[in-house]
Amino acid sequence: MSTGVVQNEQYRNSQKRKDTFISIFIGIFAFVWIFPILWTIWTSLRPYNDIISYGIFSWPRRLTFDNYINAINEMEIGKYLLNSLIVTVPSVILTLFFGSLVAFVVTRYKYKFNLTLLLLFTAGNMLPIVLTYIPVFWMFIWVGELFGNRNLLYNNYGGLILVHVGFQVGFATFVLSSYMKTIPKEISESATIDGANVFRHYWNVILPLLRPALAALSVLMTTWIYNEFFWALVLMSDDSKRPITSALRRLQGQYVTDFNLLAAGAIIAASPTVIMFFVLRKQFIAGLTLGSTKG
Repeated sequence: MSTGVVQNEQYRNSQKRKDTFISIFIGIFAFVWIFPILWTIWTSLRPYNDIISYGIFSWPRRLTFDNYINAINEMEIGKYLLNSLIVTVPSVILTLFFGSLVAFVVTRYKYKFNLTLLLLFTAGNMLPIVLTYIPVFWMFIWVGELFGNRNLLYNNYGGLILVHVGFQVGFATFVLSSYMKTIPKEISESATIDGANVFRHYWNVILPLLRPALAALSVLMTTWIYNEFFWALVLMSDDSKRPITSALRRLQGQYVTDFNLLAAGAIIAASPTVIMFFVLRKQFIAGLTLGSTKG
């Protein structure tokens, strides 16, 4: 057997071992990631008395959807889901709009402080919420008192939307600016030669090319804003105005918590974003991969 054949055989064996190791690692990682989700679904289908009688790791005597029915009734799903939509939809739209505007300016036009502006927008996402919520809270109170209405921003949907937009627009700007750099400069030069003003250049030329990236970002932003409850907790004093994630507190008992019921409520609360991901999964994947290469 020639030396070349032996080397090729050794290379194939080495690659096979590497592929096997990577497959095992990915399988373990996937199991660790998905196990809590499967366990939550499994728990939500078991009666609370079944766990009390036989233990949490026992095989269930029966499975039921009673926990889901009780969770829907106790959480007042309709009201809190509407609150989430009132906050999430405008927040996502405004975040993508302002993020695309800033990305358009810093990538299509050269001026002295364009890089500084991009860094400032991005740096806002690096600050922990615990360092910013007290200044934001007092700013909301101060602005309200300045205009003679303490609830102008505090305990108001508009104030909560502004907070989400303010904290998410930096990430949107960073992603869209990176994606926009892959768009050939000749397209912008042709639009300028044809007499397009700045807004027409943005709206009719650049924005249609951003659809894959905007679709991917819309899925991420919707998931983050929909699942976020901290800002609603500290900026909303009226529980009836809070999003659906805050409604899970209604399932906690005063002395004993039915974790089966709480698991069912968590699955119900997470369902809209899961459904949205499966509906837009093709656009999401396209948005993640299309800007990865040029040409």
